[in-house]
Amino acid sequence: MKTFIISFISGIIFAIGLVISGMTNPQKVIGFLDILGNWDPSLAFVMGGAVCFNLVTFYFIRKRKSPLYEAQFDYPLKKVIDMPLVLGAIIFGVGWAIMGACPGPALVNIVTLNSNALIFVVSFLGGVFIYKGFKTKF
Repeated sequence: MKTFIISFISGIIFAIGLVISGMTNPQKVIGFLDILGNWDPSLAFVMGGAVCFNLVTFYFIRKRKSPLYEAQFDYPLKKVIDMPLVLGAIIFGVGWAIMGACPGPALVNIVTLNSNALIFVVSFLGGVFIYKGFKTKF
């Protein structure tokens, strides 16, 4: 239960950060991605701030033997860039460019009952289930 509460509070803090930074506004995101048109570089500062924060905090976090509320850290084990990773990144990028949102901001936008956000999340979840079906066959 403690892990659920910590995860829920972390999700709320993350959602608030997405709203404050403008990442939940699809027009702002599309403006960032439109590098040949009316480019809006402001989200680069959001991403840069997140990267800098993580660089500093991960230095201290990795010195710990375990997380506060789990037995061990869950680091990615795969270290190679392969075709599934590249294809997944391309699909993610195309979806991000079309919708103007990635899964996190789209989930936050569900509370607005925006039909585009609802369609995106339903499609995203459908893709997850389709992937899981294919993954078990290969």
